[in-house]
Amino acid sequence: MSSLSGETLVTDVRRHIPRTDVLLGEPRLAKAVDDLGRDLVKSAVTAAQNRARAGEIAPEAVVEEAVASLPTSASSLREVLNATGVLVHTNLGRAPLSAAALKAVRTAGGSTDVEFDLTDGRRARRGRGALDALARALPEVGGVDGVHVVNNNAAALLLCALVLAPGKEIIISRGELVEIGDSFRIPDLVTSAGARLREVGTTNRTRLSDYTDALGPDTGFVLKVHPSNFRVTGFTSQVPVARLSRLDVPVVVDIGSGLLRPHPRLPDEPDAATALAAGADVVTASGDKLLGGPQAGLLFGELVGVSVALVATVLSGLLGFLLARALGRDVVVRHLHRKPVRTVNDRLSGGGVLAVASLRLIPVVPFAPLSYLCGVSALPPRPYLIGTAIGSLPGTVAVVVLGDALTGTTPPALVACYAVFAVLGALGLLKAVGRTKEKTVAAAKETESNAEPTRVESPGG
Repeated sequence: MSSLSGETLVTDVRRHIPRTDVLLGEPRLAKAVDDLGRDLVKSAVTAAQNRARAGEIAPEAVVEEAVASLPTSASSLREVLNATGVLVHTNLGRAPLSAAALKAVRTAGGSTDVEFDLTDGRRARRGRGALDALARALPEVGGVDGVHVVNNNAAALLLCALVLAPGKEIIISRGELVEIGDSFRIPDLVTSAGARLREVGTTNRTRLSDYTDALGPDTGFVLKVHPSNFRVTGFTSQVPVARLSRLDVPVVVDIGSGLLRPHPRLPDEPDAATALAAGADVVTASGDKLLGGPQAGLLFGELVGVSVALVATVLSGLLGFLLARALGRDVVVRHLHRKPVRTVNDRLSGGGVLAVASLRLIPVVPFAPLSYLCGVSALPPRPYLIGTAIGSLPGTVAVVVLGDALTGTTPPALVACYAVFAVLGALGLLKAVGRTKEKTVAAAKETESNAEPTRVESPGG
């Protein structure tokens, strides 16, 4: 504002504060917009303008104030000196990245062949280089299909619970009910997957008999967790993996730190190779600690490839089924008076689990169209999912054990398996169709008998 008193004009100094667009066009601030982003720079400019309006700084100092308040990086992370004595510190970024890892990060910042084969110009498996390196470091996993990478170790354990123990029990020692990074607690983690936790032993001592006494038809797997962030000493005992592997259930071992093989400087640290050699079916670990990589969860073991592939197969089948059920079922219902439509509908819905499993076994039956066909039929979701899982399991196991995921070649042994699966699927399909026909005939006879007129004799008869 301004006021006129005699010949003197008094002007509000706030009128001299530069406009926002003018400030953002200042060379230093314009460059900061490119480096840090417009929103962050504009916030600094606004804060400097507000200080000038409050009389804390002069209007001509707004530019320097805004420039001085800008951070050196758009990231919220700040470099610190690790003087704690803990080399791999969870709160300080875990494993420092090596020069080779930093170079890989810079390479990944641009266009790469992450999912492309430069040799033949075709799409390739994502992360095949990392999977191949891990598989070569651990021949015990049986190839790249025995390795899987997820976003963290908690996700790795969650995947095990989802695949191996849905609705079942997971047996674990009470001394291993740990809380891992970012407040992930083992009990909460596994129960969120629909599994139940069966605690055995005590905090300081757990025997093999504790595990055997807890085994039952509802047991999904035994979970052994390395308590890497605390230690119980004194009167203690625990059951080694080699003895747990003799139990008639899968054994999942969480080694925590990600040590792949024994190291002379870490004699007490569990490693993946030793756990697998001792009989563990699945080993989970972190990729961002002793392994020295980015945040990741690792799964090792031949059971891993089967589990991950089967889950992906069933989920993709479920999505196709639900999509077809939502979009196409009403159309099919309107055409059930037509014999071909009614026949297919009756065969699928009447065949149930056996029909779906048999069709899934036959390699030449396309996966997605079968999912859509089942979706538009009257087949309930439960037998569809069970049939998909049962029918997909043999082929999944064969591909994981015999296939070559990197080259994509099909070994003769795998072709022979496909032939066997096709024969078994055809036989199962014939049996399912036969059962459906029998049910149809029985239902027709029952309808016919119910429809026969009741004979009533006259009183004089």
